[in-house]
Amino acid sequence: MKKYEEIIERCKNADKRYWAGDNISRLIQSGEKEQLIDEATEAFETVLDALIIDRHNDPNSKGTARRLAKMYFNEIMAGRYEHAPDATAFPNDSQDRYEGMLVVRSELKSMCSHHHQPVTGTAYIGIIAAEKLIGLSKYTRIAQWCARRGTLQEELANDIAREIERATGAKDLGVYIQATHGCCENRGIMAHSSLTQTTVLKGSFKTDPGTKKEFFDNIKLQQEFAC
Repeated sequence: MKKYEEIIERCKNADKRYWAGDNISRLIQSGEKEQLIDEATEAFETVLDALIIDRHNDPNSKGTARRLAKMYFNEIMAGRYEHAPDATAFPNDSQDRYEGMLVVRSELKSMCSHHHQPVTGTAYIGIIAAEKLIGLSKYTRIAQWCARRGTLQEELANDIAREIERATGAKDLGVYIQATHGCCENRGIMAHSSLTQTTVLKGSFKTDPGTKKEFFDNIKLQQEFAC
């Protein structure tokens, strides 16, 4: 039995979904990712052969199958196979605790699970501080961990919101993503000016117009600063 078949059986026995956007790190044991890369290399060699690409003599195609396998597991889909980043929380319960809004801008690289085309964009993560805070870099680490999978932008916004809520305990939060999609730019409609925006709002970000306005005003300021 191939290693990937063994892990698929492990997922099924644990009643664990293994869709393109799911994290399956808890069901992959030490050393198994290297075996999966070896098996994926063989599979990509078969794909190159099916495309009638001479991977033996073409100097640009030698080693391409292994490069593809390593790229999928270690880079563009790494968020499926790696554990969640450590997001050590700090108490925010002193007399002079911070009770305001925090908005973090995070650059993202993801991949469309339909055509395996790149998705490039920015996530704006806003929270009203709760009983604990995490380091600023951790917001981006969490967002990138969620993004490095095969996903849809709508799902990604939900995933980031869920993981930020889990790490901070904040119930009042918002996630806004704007991104360009290779499946629109490189195929189909070939729309190089295409931009997709998705928003997830929870708690006061959804129910209080003032909080919602402050969040989007902060996004606008950050976008102007970035330009």
